[in-house]
Amino acid sequence: MNKDSKKVLLHICCGVCGFHSIRRLKELGYKVSGFFYNPNIYPYNEYQRRKDAAAKVCALEDVCFIETDYNSQDWQACCGMLGGEPEGALRCRLCYELRLKRTYQACKENSFSYFTTTLTISPHKKSQAIFDAACKISEDNFLKIDLKKGNGFKKTIELSNAHNLYRQNYCGCIFSLR
Repeated sequence: MNKDSKKVLLHICCGVCGFHSIRRLKELGYKVSGFFYNPNIYPYNEYQRRKDAAAKVCALEDVCFIETDYNSQDWQACCGMLGGEPEGALRCRLCYELRLKRTYQACKENSFSYFTTTLTISPHKKSQAIFDAACKISEDNFLKIDLKKGNGFKKTIELSNAHNLYRQNYCGCIFSLR
């Protein structure tokens, strides 16, 4: 496999989740670039804090950081009417799909071989639901890796603490603030 075929675009939901995810992908031989598209994050100052933390992690790990504009209207159109849904239900699955569709689009536009996401590192998210959402978009280009395996979440928290990285206390959307 040539070097370019190992290029992966990593959707990063926050800096904390990015740390070990980047390192794990590099250990597996991938050339990683970070991608920040999270229109679900509320309020805007929280979005900015998470984006800044993700950019810091990418700089520390010497990977390219690609960001998109904050467009909460995308998320509102997709998920805004589902406030009554419990965490992990339909609203979350649609949110994963929204963010992963945009990641896949950037993957293709920028000639990456694969895309994947830090979302699987969280012990609060079911990796299979994330895999299902991503595989609906592109089964061939999605790198299916459960980053929480092998104490991934514990390792990413340790790295984040060592670098005094901002760590949020809710998933991100207005409904997860409850």
